[in-house]
Amino acid sequence: MRPINVFTLLIITLGFACQTPANEAIDLPFYNQADFSPEWIETNDPDYKKIHTVAPFNLVNQDGDTVTNETLKGKIYVANFFFTICPTICPKMTNNLSRIQKEFVDDPEVMLVSHTVMPWIDTVEVLKEFAQLKQIESAKWHLLTGTKEQLYTLGRQSYFADEGFGKEVTLESDFLHTENIVLVDKQQRIRGVYNGTLPLEMSRLIEDIKRLKSEDQST
Repeated sequence: MRPINVFTLLIITLGFACQTPANEAIDLPFYNQADFSPEWIETNDPDYKKIHTVAPFNLVNQDGDTVTNETLKGKIYVANFFFTICPTICPKMTNNLSRIQKEFVDDPEVMLVSHTVMPWIDTVEVLKEFAQLKQIESAKWHLLTGTKEQLYTLGRQSYFADEGFGKEVTLESDFLHTENIVLVDKQQRIRGVYNGTLPLEMSRLIEDIKRLKSEDQST
C-alpha cells in the first residue's frame, strides 16, 4: 500500500470538515457555582441530575400579575437585576435588553425577566410606568418585585448575583447589584453569563439563545 503523504491527508481532512453541517447544534455549558466556572455535563453523567437550577419563587410583575417558576416553565429566559432610579449601569442594561426583546419579540419560547433590587421603591405602579417609558412589552418581559428577602435570596442563591465577590454579605447590610445577565434554559438551569453593559455581549447572547433552541430541538 502506498503511504498517504501529508498533502493528501490534509485534503481528506478538509473534505470531512466541509461535510460537517454549518448549523450543527453546539452545547452550551452549565453554571453550578458562584464563580461561574463553565461545566460541560453529558446526559449520561451521574452529575447531570444534580445540575444547579433556579429555586421556586413567587413574585409580582409590572401588571400586578403573579409570576412563578411555572410561569416560565418550558421557556428560555434572560434574567438580570436592576432598579428604576439607577443612574448609570441599569439604563445601559435595559437598553441592551431591549435589543433582545426586539430580536425575539415574536418567539413565544424566549422571555426576559428583570428583578428589582429596590422593592421599597419599585412598586408595581413604578414598574408599570418604567415599562411604558422603556417600551417594555408585558407579554415578553417581566419586571418583578416582591420583598427584599425574596429578591435577594433568589438573586444570590439561584442566579449567583452578588457584588460581594467572595466577601461575607448579609441581607440587612449589603446592597445587591450586578452587571451580569444570565441565560436560563427550559429546565431553569444557567447556561450563559454576559456583561449587561456591553452591546457586543448582546450579540453573543442572541447567538447563544439560538444555540440553546437548537440544542432543545435536537434532544
